[in-house]
Amino acid sequence: MAREVTDADGITWSCVQAYAGLSDKAENQAAARVNEARDTLWIVCTPSGAAQSVRLELPSEWETSYSDEALLDEITAHQQK
Repeated sequence: MAREVTDADGITWSCVQAYAGLSDKAENQAAARVNEARDTLWIVCTPSGAAQSVRLELPSEWETSYSDEALLDEITAHQQK
């Protein structure tokens, strides 16, 4: 399920777990995991404007544990890399 956040420039970011559209087979779930020990997943955030998409490493509970501000901070940090 996508989560949308809007930054100070009015760009709406749509963030989803990488490989979310794949089946629930173990190998597909494993593809989305960055690090099992840390329980992190790849999250891809796509902008509505001219900015480039970013890929974030976030905790598996990112949808409920990250505030909009924290998610935007992660996006901003990865844009500058």
